[in-house]
Amino acid sequence: MAGSGAAAAEGSGGLAVLGPVSGAPCCPHGPALLFVKTSQGKEEERRFYACSACRDRKDCNFFQWEDEKVSEARLAAREEYNRSHQPSFTHRQNVERFKNFLLLPLPKRRFCQECQQLLLPAEWEKHLDHQFVCDISNAQLKSPSQLLCPLLNKKTNAQYLFTDRSCQFLLDLIIDLGFRRVLSVGTPRLHEMIQSKASQEDFRVRSLLLDIDFRYSQFYTEDEFCHYNMFNHYFFGGEAAHEICRKFLYEDNGEKVIMVTDPPFGGLVEALASSFKKLMAMWKETEKEGHNNQEMPTFWIFPYFFEARILEFFPSFSMMDYQVDYDNHALYKHGKTGRRQSPVRIFTNLTPSMIVLPVEEGYRFCAICQRYVSSGNQHCEMCNACTSKDGRRWKHCILCKKCVKPSWFHCNNCNCCALQNHTCEKTDAGCFVCGKAGHKRSTCPSLSRSRTTCQADKKQRQKTLNRVKMRICNRSAMKHAIFSRKKVKNKKKKT
Repeated sequence: MAGSGAAAAEGSGGLAVLGPVSGAPCCPHGPALLFVKTSQGKEEERRFYACSACRDRKDCNFFQWEDEKVSEARLAAREEYNRSHQPSFTHRQNVERFKNFLLLPLPKRRFCQECQQLLLPAEWEKHLDHQFVCDISNAQLKSPSQLLCPLLNKKTNAQYLFTDRSCQFLLDLIIDLGFRRVLSVGTPRLHEMIQSKASQEDFRVRSLLLDIDFRYSQFYTEDEFCHYNMFNHYFFGGEAAHEICRKFLYEDNGEKVIMVTDPPFGGLVEALASSFKKLMAMWKETEKEGHNNQEMPTFWIFPYFFEARILEFFPSFSMMDYQVDYDNHALYKHGKTGRRQSPVRIFTNLTPSMIVLPVEEGYRFCAICQRYVSSGNQHCEMCNACTSKDGRRWKHCILCKKCVKPSWFHCNNCNCCALQNHTCEKTDAGCFVCGKAGHKRSTCPSLSRSRTTCQADKKQRQKTLNRVKMRICNRSAMKHAIFSRKKVKNKKKKT
């Protein structure tokens, strides 16, 4: 959803998410997350709070040290700032506005593209200088994701929308698996597809959309949409919205419900996993016996290169080969302008053999793995698995004892497979700083010592500079005192 919380890079160095904590300060996006800078997996600086949703300080510049004492005046100013950045209308007001909008004849139905708002006739005058979409039909109102401009800030919203092909596949799969309720977490297009079919007599699936984009409150009732931040499990509507979600999960004793989530790919996996576990815990509280040993059925849609991170938090999940496409993303869709293979996959805790992938799109069933795989994903007898992650046929490296991408070759310097023109991690030349082998310049112990020495020298120079400044000030004061005394004596002599 980076300076700010979600800007943190996950890994051995960068920022580590310590997660949402009780009593955390709030920004317009809800409670902030607690972070700490790390180096080689170790904490090295003070902990701090930052925005959970925005990765760029330009979008939300909230920052506070964990041990910082905030004055009453600053707290009051922060509360006022948070209030001023809330939507103009409440969800309930938007529901009433939508009812009035539906009563209007087609020529009086306008949508302001600049304000991204449905307009009633009395509000036209305030938007005279803005561009409109006129004659809004009922079909357009049922597809708000096509009427609203996607929020494409990669560091904040990254609002990419499923193609009709992927969306229809997901809905068909959900129906075939017997689910009747879908908790749509950040999947507005799937939600609207379900809503658009709700009037059909033989259609029995319902959906509740949880999304941080409050614009959807203009089109859905409070039982159909909750304003929600998936990075800190925050319901902007408070306890009332939380109760709506709880009741939705509790229906039929928690049976026949599945969570489908499509988070921003730049989002922190730790924060997302924490929120999803809380939604699962809410589902477990149903009266159905046996839920304590189960996880709520889930489809987590994310790029395949996050597989290790997702499995770290959800070991019961497995990755399907189905390639999810997006309408408004140049790289994550098929066709001339996209990649030959989309890197986005479905991670699920359902039994893989239950997930039937379309044969007409090139997927086949592997009898050994007991799951559907892409046509290029050939079974490796040495790994005893269909090992490809990106849709291409991978090859087995005897030295690495695993399958690798077809474009990779084994490097004796690195002792692993990599691209042929890669930069070796370990070379005979050794480190650029000390010349020793086994590490790179960035992790050189000599560099760390020289930095420590440099910092010590800098402190010593500053102390010396301060002493010099103090001596100069003292001399100036003495000269001023002597000059003043002489001036007084001269006045006395004259009188």
